[in-house]
Amino acid sequence: MPPDIVIPVAMFVCLLVGLFMGHPVSFVLGGLAVIFGGCFWGPSCFPLFMSRIYGLMNNFILVAIPLFILMANFLERSGIADGLFESLQYLLGSLKGGVAIAVVVVCTLFAACTGIIGASVVTMGLLALPAMLRRGYQKELSVGTIAAAGSLGTLIPPSITLIIIGDQATLSVGKVFAGGIVPGLVLSGLYVVYIVVTCNMRPAFCPPMPAEIRALVPLKKKLMGAAMYLVPPLVLIFGVLGVILTGVATPTEAAAVGAFLALLMTIAYRRFTWERLKEAIYSTAKTNCMVIMLLVGATCFTGVFVGTGGGTAMASLVLGIGGGKWGAFVVMMLIIAILGMFIDPIAIIMFSFPLFLPIVAELGFDKLWFVIMVAINLQLSYVTPPFGYALFYIKGIAPEDVKLIDIYHGIIPFIPLMIIGLVICAINPQLCTWLPSFIK
Repeated sequence: MPPDIVIPVAMFVCLLVGLFMGHPVSFVLGGLAVIFGGCFWGPSCFPLFMSRIYGLMNNFILVAIPLFILMANFLERSGIADGLFESLQYLLGSLKGGVAIAVVVVCTLFAACTGIIGASVVTMGLLALPAMLRRGYQKELSVGTIAAAGSLGTLIPPSITLIIIGDQATLSVGKVFAGGIVPGLVLSGLYVVYIVVTCNMRPAFCPPMPAEIRALVPLKKKLMGAAMYLVPPLVLIFGVLGVILTGVATPTEAAAVGAFLALLMTIAYRRFTWERLKEAIYSTAKTNCMVIMLLVGATCFTGVFVGTGGGTAMASLVLGIGGGKWGAFVVMMLIIAILGMFIDPIAIIMFSFPLFLPIVAELGFDKLWFVIMVAINLQLSYVTPPFGYALFYIKGIAPEDVKLIDIYHGIIPFIPLMIIGLVICAINPQLCTWLPSFIK
């Protein structure tokens, strides 16, 4: 092995070992940065760490993260997802797979309100999984639908991941938000098509809701319930994203307004209590600390990795495979997909962007298009074993008769759908760049 890549390879191997031992990602990344930086650079590594960390802490864009997390926590406690799912499952109940389609629709809307995967997956798992199993849905289809659709929050704004992508790629967060909308809807549509096809080929997997149960709720009540729980979230979505996309407000300012509107919605739905307010603030603080610690560990690790020759080694690997620019693109996507099996998406962004973006510029790819491709690819990281977060979220709230192996089997059909969505957007880059072209 050439001596200039020994240290980067050793760092990557130690990273995998630390993760498999069950240690938190942020501490593994930060600890390895200190160990390797101290061993090979000495005390001079610490000013580098302080400089990189200060750059993070001084970043105004990242202030949007705790505000969007607070907005998500208010919405989670507002009961919107509960009411919307209840209404849609009755409206779509006559269809084969109607409840599963309702899950995808609610997850898509909830993703556009929260941007936090854990909130979407856990909320829909608690709401939809018992209902689907009670209606006779196949276990694998039920958990696979919730895991895949619940992960759309990575791609659909106001995604925390997209904020970090925009910041690390030095792109307008508004443009990155706009770039994620159509690909997110493409994936959502693919999931609905899969459910419809599967349910028509195998009706026993997803039977329609019995007519006598649907008759218990009059049509007027169904429509009023759907409107009651659908219109306010849409107003919030178009309000928050609209002011960002039109340039009226920055993402940070829009996030503050969104958090306030979400609080008002919680009050309007009569779900506000001081205890829930305390829980929302406490949950926001915990999640934000986790994200920031991950950013700190990842930026220190990346600084050492690149400084010890990792960037050069990665560029040689990607460009040396052959196949021209598209061969290099496929290699980068494969690397990100493999990293997603082991590492948190935020850490992947912090690790890969300093290595890949110079290669992207050299190959002549559109940087905005490429980062949206990465965002689509990162969907896989939530559903691929062994460390797919969405799979473990579902396992944590699923009934005892739903085993982890059922969840693994359930997600298998959705992984090719995500890859198909990636290929569609790679072949048709305008799906990622058309909306951003309207933003100055």
